[in-house]
Amino acid sequence: MSAVPSTVPSAAAFKVPGFWRRALHHRSFVIGGVLTLLLVLAAAVSLVWTPWSPYEMNMADKLKPPTGAHWLGTDTFGRDVASLLLVGARASILVGVIAVGIGLVVGTALGLLAAARRGWVEEAIMRFADFSMAFPAILSAIMMTAVFGAGIVNAIIAIGIYNIPTFARITRASANAIWSREYVAAARACGKGAFAITMQHVLPNISAVLIVQSTIRFAIAILAEAALSYLGLGTQPPQPSWGRMLSEAQTMMFQAPLLAVFPGMAIALAVLGLNLLGDGLRDLLDPRLARAR
Repeated sequence: MSAVPSTVPSAAAFKVPGFWRRALHHRSFVIGGVLTLLLVLAAAVSLVWTPWSPYEMNMADKLKPPTGAHWLGTDTFGRDVASLLLVGARASILVGVIAVGIGLVVGTALGLLAAARRGWVEEAIMRFADFSMAFPAILSAIMMTAVFGAGIVNAIIAIGIYNIPTFARITRASANAIWSREYVAAARACGKGAFAITMQHVLPNISAVLIVQSTIRFAIAILAEAALSYLGLGTQPPQPSWGRMLSEAQTMMFQAPLLAVFPGMAIALAVLGLNLLGDGLRDLLDPRLARAR
């Protein structure tokens, strides 16, 4: 029977009756969950409704302050800032989901392989991870832009590649802890192969660690996308992006400072929410902390 190791949280912790009771009393988890939910709701609402078209320009109404018609004012092209923020949330979530998904799938597979095979396979994978970490997302995006041109697809690939070594190292460390457990030795004695043990015992017991790490990497992906869009390497016009809104606002800091405040606050709140959510999940899923509460 599979037991949960004391140092590696398991996804089964989500099913414990006391989990959600403790979660609702965990300040970081609640605040992070609310902010993350607002981000998702903003992106979902923008799919069906925005106050104005985010692509419609009206030079007669440019640089308007917040009013009843334009809740957050207008930008240098007369576009509604509230509408741009709502649609920009979609770009952040799209980049985060796909880029983190790339890192999660590829990195987890490599980490599980390294832990299962050990020896030269583990050494090769870990050295590959070390080599990959030498190329930050922004540097990778710059190199890809020089070859393939700027665009959100290249930004997603660059951020995804940047996430792979992180997930690989975390997966390998967590999986090694599971491989040393008695129930894994019992499974091997019963004739189970490395693949079966990995899928039936190792992966389920490290899934909570991967979930927590995914929320944290999601926040980093949003920051990376904003930075790349600010540099003109990410989301391209006319698609709205929080980073590009900041880039366009930098020349109007004295005439209309709110143009930089609103997207900056959106990025800060989204990243803060995901980080708080990740910290809360880490505390709630750690068996030692759970027993202490």
